[in-house]
Amino acid sequence: MTNKIKEKIAMQGEQVPVVADVDVVVVGGGAAGVTAAVSAARNGASVALIERYHHLGGMASGGMVLVLDDMVDEDGRIVTTGIVDEFVARMHSEDAAVFPPPEDCVKNWEMWQKWARWGCIDFHKAGMPQPIIHAVAFDPDAWKRVSLDLLVEAKIHIRLHSWFSDALVEGGRVTGVVCQTKRGRQAVRGKMIIDASGDLDVAVAAGAPFIQGQYIVTTVFRLCNVDIDKAESFEYANPEEYKKLDREARRLIGGAWGMWWLKTPLPGIVWCNCPHMPDYDGLSPEDMIAAEIEGRERMMNLFAFARANIPGFENARMLGAAEQMGIRQTRQLEGEYVVTREDVHGRQYFTDSVCRGRDYYTPYRALLPKGVDNLIVAGRHYSCESEAQKLSREIPPCMAQGEAAGIAVSLALNADCALRDVEASAIQKQMRAQGADPGDKPASSAKLEMDIAG
Repeated sequence: MTNKIKEKIAMQGEQVPVVADVDVVVVGGGAAGVTAAVSAARNGASVALIERYHHLGGMASGGMVLVLDDMVDEDGRIVTTGIVDEFVARMHSEDAAVFPPPEDCVKNWEMWQKWARWGCIDFHKAGMPQPIIHAVAFDPDAWKRVSLDLLVEAKIHIRLHSWFSDALVEGGRVTGVVCQTKRGRQAVRGKMIIDASGDLDVAVAAGAPFIQGQYIVTTVFRLCNVDIDKAESFEYANPEEYKKLDREARRLIGGAWGMWWLKTPLPGIVWCNCPHMPDYDGLSPEDMIAAEIEGRERMMNLFAFARANIPGFENARMLGAAEQMGIRQTRQLEGEYVVTREDVHGRQYFTDSVCRGRDYYTPYRALLPKGVDNLIVAGRHYSCESEAQKLSREIPPCMAQGEAAGIAVSLALNADCALRDVEASAIQKQMRAQGADPGDKPASSAKLEMDIAG
């Protein structure tokens, strides 16, 4: 789908009020942005965070992506750590997060039946049953509360209901941003800027090079009043009959992961990570409107089928769709280093790795734009190829990027130097001090940089 622009209009000059002047401006209040803001503030910076919605958390809350995964390596060891652990602990204290204890993280059918419907399986492994791993099912409203609590505790200047509009650039340096609000355009000045927009909005406005990709979009939704025990008992007692119903459900929804419904911490409420819809541009308002319409039609078709045919769903009700469309890929930075699919898939280790996901490492260079100073990125729009991004865009690794970015800007401010002059080793050291794994110690399965020359 394409946009048809018939004409452009000239606008008169305006005087934009400056509503905040801080050390660090974070654009985007999703999981990566909140983590970046907290990390920078804890390292001594004054921070303002800008978010377009009325809530914080991005895809983890408004987007309702309700399982944290990509947190363990090939051997099941937890490697994505840091501020993400605080989120999990705080939600768990509210009975709003569920994850398997270490003794349950094994491969057998008993544990499969106990944990699979929580999404705590290693879906990268072939063969059944897949191993149970550390992953976290959580409630989206709890994520919003924890996000807000962390920002308030860190004394961060929070600006919700503020839609990024433009970057302030002087001599190749980003000096602030302009946002659109109900009171008109407002400016926020900063010595350092973290682009956690998800779509690379700030970097593009500042002139940084980028590529554009596209992947599936999803209208995630939840059903309530489901008899989950009955549904699971039917599935495991009647596997062949359930498979037939499941195939028809997946046909109606038009695309889903291996399990189209998962349990949540709230009794009787299930999460449906579907439908998956290709060929929509996440930057196009027209495409997003069409995706909303198609997605809701598909979810209602599935809802009707489940109520009529699947035991346990007879009395289900539609609780509602996520507030945000599930956009997986739009723009990707072309930074100082572009992570390739081979890097991610081949477990390439980098000496300047500052954060990591499952079995992949993210070099500091991949967070830095070319030709633009005072700007760093954190999130799914980091510098990588389109195919690499599809393998490395999960929420916990993006949070680790945010934590590293927050440390990087604080180090640059303290040393009065450019971000590209910050030593990766200094970021690694502080990540370790904050309880995060920066990927500075390669696993035995990693491919070392010297291996390339060899």
